[in-house]
Amino acid sequence: MPTLVADVLKPGSLAALTQPTLPAEGLTLRPWRLADQPVVLAAYSDPAIQRWHCRTMDDDEAAAWVAAWPERWSTETRAGWAVTTDGDEVAGQISLRNLQLIDGQAEVSYWVLPAFRGRRIAPRALEALAGWAFGTLGLHRLEVRHSVENTASCRVATVAGFAAEGVQRKSLLHLDGWHDMHVHARLDTDADADTDRD
Repeated sequence: MPTLVADVLKPGSLAALTQPTLPAEGLTLRPWRLADQPVVLAAYSDPAIQRWHCRTMDDDEAAAWVAAWPERWSTETRAGWAVTTDGDEVAGQISLRNLQLIDGQAEVSYWVLPAFRGRRIAPRALEALAGWAFGTLGLHRLEVRHSVENTASCRVATVAGFAAEGVQRKSLLHLDGWHDMHVHARLDTDADADTDRD
């Protein structure tokens, strides 16, 4: 059945690009490397990351998770970056998931390792990724969804210019039951994330 609305982005728009390395105010977002597997394993052993991301990994799963990113990029299902310090130490991750190029939308996921929390790493990474997703890739809308109990993620989204839009009731199952989820979003027409942020 023909659509009456033009695609925001044509299939192949992401796959045609080489995954970039992005600067982020003293941080770097770079593609994952196989050597990062121990960091991923440690991350998914952290109770806070397990709580909000609802998963854990063993050695093989962490290696497979890292190795899968190039295929996710080429099939345009997800795009993920290691968030690193100036010394190329992995401090966290950020990714686009639920990519819908035809609709120009994606959801953002992020976590920060315990030793790096409290340094504004996630908001800086989110601002950088949003700038690239809107400016280079050409997406129209990015969303952040988090449990209403995850106040740290709420702060990250707000600081990065993602407006709170509402609550999805009992939307995601966690270990302790169904959680209401906050929805934040940023549009390509919103003000630049780098202006007037704390």
